[in-house]
Amino acid sequence: MVETEPDWDCEMPLMAQIDSDMEEESDFHEVYDQDTGWSDHQQDHEDPNVECLRRKIKYYFMNPCEKYHARGRKPWKLMLQLVKIAIITIQLVSFGLSNQMVVTFKEENLMTFKHLFLKDYTDGSMDTYAVYRQADVYDHIDYIIEQFGLLHNTTVGNHEYEKRGSVYTPLSLCQDFYRNGSIFPGNETFEIDAQVETDCIKVYPHQSAREVLPYFELHFKRMLSVQITFVLKAINLQTVRHRELPDCYDFTVAITFNNKVHSGRMKIDLESDVEINECRDWKVTGASAKSIYVTVLFDCVIIATCVVSFTLCTRSVLTGIQLQSEYTLHCRKHSNKQVPWSDRREFINGWYILIIVSDTMTIIGSILKIEIQTKLLTSYDVCSIFLGIGTMFVWIGVIRYMGYFRQYNILILTLRAAFPNVIRFIGCAGIIYLSYCFCGWIVLGPYHEKFRTLNTVSECLFSLINGDDMFPTFKNMKQKSSLVWFFSRVYLYTFVSLFIYMILSLFITIITDTYDTIKQMQQSGTPTSDLQHFLSECQDLPNSGVYRLDEKKNLCFLSCCGKRNNPEPLTSEA
Repeated sequence: MVETEPDWDCEMPLMAQIDSDMEEESDFHEVYDQDTGWSDHQQDHEDPNVECLRRKIKYYFMNPCEKYHARGRKPWKLMLQLVKIAIITIQLVSFGLSNQMVVTFKEENLMTFKHLFLKDYTDGSMDTYAVYRQADVYDHIDYIIEQFGLLHNTTVGNHEYEKRGSVYTPLSLCQDFYRNGSIFPGNETFEIDAQVETDCIKVYPHQSAREVLPYFELHFKRMLSVQITFVLKAINLQTVRHRELPDCYDFTVAITFNNKVHSGRMKIDLESDVEINECRDWKVTGASAKSIYVTVLFDCVIIATCVVSFTLCTRSVLTGIQLQSEYTLHCRKHSNKQVPWSDRREFINGWYILIIVSDTMTIIGSILKIEIQTKLLTSYDVCSIFLGIGTMFVWIGVIRYMGYFRQYNILILTLRAAFPNVIRFIGCAGIIYLSYCFCGWIVLGPYHEKFRTLNTVSECLFSLINGDDMFPTFKNMKQKSSLVWFFSRVYLYTFVSLFIYMILSLFITIITDTYDTIKQMQQSGTPTSDLQHFLSECQDLPNSGVYRLDEKKNLCFLSCCGKRNNPEPLTSEA
């Protein structure tokens, strides 16, 4: 981690003050060339405040090792980042293993409910699972109710009915239908009231379908849907093997007969909503359960570490902004020149911004993880997103330290230099991409499953750009309309040719040209910006001692920067 800028107090040494007094009557002035930066004809003894500013900026752009040699301070923030990478990775792996058990338990229970309550269900047939006759609808409803009452005798799991007090929670059977309607397709006449009504009955586990179905009439011509919902409870015992306390689950099962299309095909779907609760009374023998407080304490340590990292990086960003203001004021005062945006951007370290975002994501994710472990929340997905993004940014930040080595720095420099051109190029290519999406959706959607919705169209075209699934996309086009079939060929051939042979090649060319430019700049070693020219005038090495502070006098020991040959350009990675 880069050390923040110390509070420099630049005072002129005695001999330098005498020399300055003697030269007050002279024609002392500074010459600044608009193209090449500070001229070689400037005075040997220029304003010490300028020298101090130059050293302050150069110190800011040093890497942790150089700052250690410059001031003798250990890179505590660098070590903090390395520790943070380790503990955050451990946290993510631990949470991922626990989350994996939860996901596996929920998915297998969902599959169990489909086999228990859907008649003649086979794995993978959910997309085609439907009924077409009125008798089949009654038969399937009767089957669901019977299986609900026989749950104890059929399931191999530890499922149980929900209880409220001493009474079991009943199964709910509801029907949504239009309030009134007279539909006569043969005469091409109809009269419909668009208001939707709901009719429900309750079925308790000890009741059979024969007791309730005779009093429940289905209005098929006006029916929108039939929904059966009930709640089952279960305990996830697999966590005991991993020395974690089991959780208690409430599964709200919803079976829907969808008749909104009124096409004669009524699709049946089963979904399960899960609520995770802390078990009320538990006892584990034969194994020592891991204390939840140890995990919570570890998460608190991570939060504290991220808070410290967030504070230090924010302070470094503010220091860079302050130095940017000082440098801008200096250029305006001495050369009457505006600092370009590229030089201003050098003071805003993007890696600090990345670490700040990572710390924020990790803190929020750790708080959610603590609430999940204490059973206050069950938002595993939300917690996974925050922890996943935080850990991803932490590991991406490792590239920053590799960038201190010249051999690896070229990747970072190329990505940063090419980013503006890439964004502009993607913006233009995206307009062409969207035009193909809209055209394919409206024309090919009725004849091809991959073009049925805008989302699937975008996925299909993006797959084609990467050379995936090309032949099936051409082959699966239905030939019901010769005109549309011919259009599909022109559409697909032009899209593939345009994006693969032209746009994708141009995209690669942008990256390649930027790489060659950066490589030539590194080989030449000449400054390429006003800021680099400004800093190249000072050749003081980190171990020269001029960057150290006198603890008693709090002075910045200055020495005039002599003219050097082969000035060292500003390192792009601070």
